[in-house]
Amino acid sequence: QVQLVESGGGLVQAGGSLRLSCAASGSMFSRWAMGWFRQAPGKERVFVSVITSDGMTSYADSVKDRFIISRDDAKNTVDLQMNNLEDEDTAVYYCAADTSGWRIAPFAREYEYWGQGTQVTVSS
Repeated sequence: QVQLVESGGGLVQAGGSLRLSCAASGSMFSRWAMGWFRQAPGKERVFVSVITSDGMTSYADSVKDRFIISRDDAKNTVDLQMNNLEDEDTAVYYCAADTSGWRIAPFAREYEYWGQGTQVTVSS
């Protein structure tokens, strides 16, 4: 059974940085595309970023040039470096696995496995 566990969330001032990490179980990690989504209170879960099995990346316009996604297949981890954080970045952040591996998948329904989420709170 695949498990995804996020870490690294917390409280940060506007303009600061946080690094989220997601650790995955299983031997197929290197073949998956890994995504990050976020959900603010009262809002839908939305796409943040994705990295495919061969390293292609994509970002939501709202985080482009501020967030960087990366993966370490030897450690089965995917990270999200978040810089210049804004109030609007406050949300629960989820990592997810798309077992197709090759595609840029911006929709939550395209992901088979999800972590439990980690809270990011940005204060102004």
